Amino acid sequence: MQEASPNIPNFSSRPNEFLAALYQAAVKRALPLHNTAAYLPTPPKGRTVVLGAGKAGGAMAQAVEALWPADKPLSGLVVTRYDHTPPRPAGVPERIEVVEASHPVPDAAGLAAAERILALTQGLTADDLVLCLISGGGSALLTLPADGLTLEDKQRINRDLLNSGAGIGEMNCVRKHLSRIKGGRLAAACAPAQVVTLTISDVPGDDPSVIASGPTVPDVTTCADAWAILQRYKIEVPAAIEAALKAGALETPKPSPAWDKQPVHLIATPQQSLDAAAELARAAGLNAYVLSDELEGESREVGKVHAALARAAAHGKGPFQKPCVILSGGETTVTIRKQAQGTPKGRGGRAGEFCLGLAVALQAQAGVWAIAADTDGIDGIEDNAGARVTPETLARAEAAGVKPADCLDRNDAYGFFDAVGDLVVTGPTHTNVNDFRAILVL
Repeated sequence: MQEASPNIPNFSSRPNEFLAALYQAAVKRALPLHNTAAYLPTPPKGRTVVLGAGKAGGAMAQAVEALWPADKPLSGLVVTRYDHTPPRPAGVPERIEVVEASHPVPDAAGLAAAERILALTQGLTADDLVLCLISGGGSALLTLPADGLTLEDKQRINRDLLNSGAGIGEMNCVRKHLSRIKGGRLAAACAPAQVVTLTISDVPGDDPSVIASGPTVPDVTTCADAWAILQRYKIEVPAAIEAALKAGALETPKPSPAWDKQPVHLIATPQQSLDAAAELARAAGLNAYVLSDELEGESREVGKVHAALARAAAHGKGPFQKPCVILSGGETTVTIRKQAQGTPKGRGGRAGEFCLGLAVALQAQAGVWAIAADTDGIDGIEDNAGARVTPETLARAEAAGVKPADCLDRNDAYGFFDAVGDLVVTGPTHTNVNDFRAILVL
């Protein structure tokens, strides 16, 4: 085992700070400025137009501005989430406009941005380059409803999908077919210009066609797939849209050899961030185990599984040798449960609900601490990135009069961890490689 580094918080005496340092290492690995230079194409004979959407959009645009030759033309428009535009670095002139809109439910600002982005594809020539900057969150931020849908329709359908427990691939299949810009349509609109996409993955499997609903990537899913998903989760759509889906009238561009000339580069992935955290843990003298960067399922149930692994390690059983850190990523889901009339509405996101399920299943296990947080700094729609769990979490909840089972029933992880003082609040990080989870077993 390696000797601990003096620059890393001591995991025995400062476990919460140590876990926070692992989270920050994961986030730092995914920051656009650290990952963009190797993938920038050569400036073209004509114009370079930058188009993009996602929670990392502002930081990605600033990275391109800092790295692009000052004597080469550069312009464009990128949309990111409200309050997710990073401070402008000194000495870097603004050449790409960044606007903000709502996430996870789209709004009029996102609609206006999508219309402007699509308009910027007009008049492009074969001498021009379109550099597309795509990151997680782009599905909601880049909203341009299909004919027959209003913004209000898209908002309701989006909310229903978010509350249904549908996986990210299922949600994005529907989003692609109900859009005029997703599912490869943005790239198709850029013809005959060269299109190069730089993307930061926030999805299990790192499939570019799923990230932000793949606006620059051909789509293998079909209208029939989208309709089946809507039926599976009992989500209503206008009659005209139902008819269009059944007739295949809203089909997306499909793979063909022509797409091979439109390269897509993954500049940051969840696995890379987990590896960065594991490297830091090993430098601190711990065993580090990465379960997977592709974990999906109900957040509370995934929390229970992690608890079983941690308890086994704490008791000297199973495949993990303590002292250790167990790391995982991916995108879990939260199915919102119907509440009795008059019951207070719960608050929280995937990371918080994972931690609540974990805390209940750990049963105050001695020697186990944990953190779960979204790498974009926002867990769902709240102001926290996630939460932490300690051996004292349940005792503090009891002292505060907060019942974890009741909070789980109401999907109120935020209320639970706020009451016990275990929310993790970081503010926007300006990147997004999805969920980060770390469990420290001593």
